Amino acid sequence: MLDLADVHTYYGNIRALRGLSLSVERGEIVTLIGANGAGKTTTLRTILGLVRPRRGSVSFNGTRLDAMSTDRIVRLGIAQSPEGRHIFPRMSVLENLELGAFVRSDRDGIAPDLERVFALFPRLRERVTQKGGTLSGGEQQMLAISRALMARPGLLLLDEPSMGLSPILVETIFRIIQDINRQGTTILLVEQNARMALRVAHRGYVIQTGRIVLHDAAAALLRSDLVRKTYLGEK
Repeated sequence: MLDLADVHTYYGNIRALRGLSLSVERGEIVTLIGANGAGKTTTLRTILGLVRPRRGSVSFNGTRLDAMSTDRIVRLGIAQSPEGRHIFPRMSVLENLELGAFVRSDRDGIAPDLERVFALFPRLRERVTQKGGTLSGGEQQMLAISRALMARPGLLLLDEPSMGLSPILVETIFRIIQDINRQGTTILLVEQNARMALRVAHRGYVIQTGRIVLHDAAAALLRSDLVRKTYLGEK
């Protein structure tokens, strides 16, 4: 479904991605793990066309994305729940969700999808008229994911969905990520909580200073000495 091949992305003269290659097959959860500054968020920004690679290619279902505008990429079926959530704080929960469906032309399908996200996140139904900025951190994360789902994406990009959440809420968010995947949405998950990410993912990539240094089935990465020592805090 998604293919990045030998991607080099820069911010000015600073090279953030150094020949990065990865793929996501339809129906998978694939996780990208790495330290702060390794290039995880830049990878997602490159997929969405927010930054352009100087070399390499990005393809989605066989269509090249790397010269496309972000709005066209979203219309092809890619949506993101960004790091830091970035919900609209002065708008209600319902208005945030409706904005997620802005690019859709099938207006009759929006109400059933609202019910879908309320089934995934019942707390949002309880707060449907509440302003987004008054929600707790966990509720804002639920809203950010739900807003992305309202675009009905084929591929969902999740950037640090567990950041700042309590351990109980982290468990809840990752369980729901699995539910979303089982309902048919392919997911590329960027996450610093490597242990949780690898527990729910099918495959994983490890990124260091803009390069993929390890790629394997998630269960195998959990046993990898590099992952255990560097990202799981084991000796």
